[in-house]
Amino acid sequence: MKAFQDYYPETLSHCYGCGSNNPHGHRIRTFWDGDETVTRYTPEPYHTAVPGFVYGGLLASLIDCHGTGTAAAATYRAEGREMGSEPQLRFVTGALNVSYLKPTPLGPELEIRGRVKEIKGRKVVVEATVYAEGVATARGEVIALQMPENFGA
Repeated sequence: MKAFQDYYPETLSHCYGCGSNNPHGHRIRTFWDGDETVTRYTPEPYHTAVPGFVYGGLLASLIDCHGTGTAAAATYRAEGREMGSEPQLRFVTGALNVSYLKPTPLGPELEIRGRVKEIKGRKVVVEATVYAEGVATARGEVIALQMPENFGA
């Protein structure tokens, strides 16, 4: 099954968090799970803050890219279109707010779950929560803005 990020145009697939063309990035993969979206990611030992715990910046970047991917998929869905159909949709971050609820242990696979709060024109608001072993450790809100067609060209 193709992830949302697999539909990004080749020329816009270099993002550190979600770009398939960035060999040094996270390369996250996001999918629908009913009305929610889900990404799974296992941090590496170098993603540490203090021994045994995940660096908060990594969590923020996972929430960020999960949110923009969710925004694209939700907009295609709201328009009744297949992902990747023309004109292609890609979103960038307008705002990111992250709350750290508990320390996130380093080692287990993380699950990021997203839910669309609002779609209004070219703006989509997504809430995403990071879970480690079923425990919510971080929550964020992403205000994603539809990328202009000439952005990055």
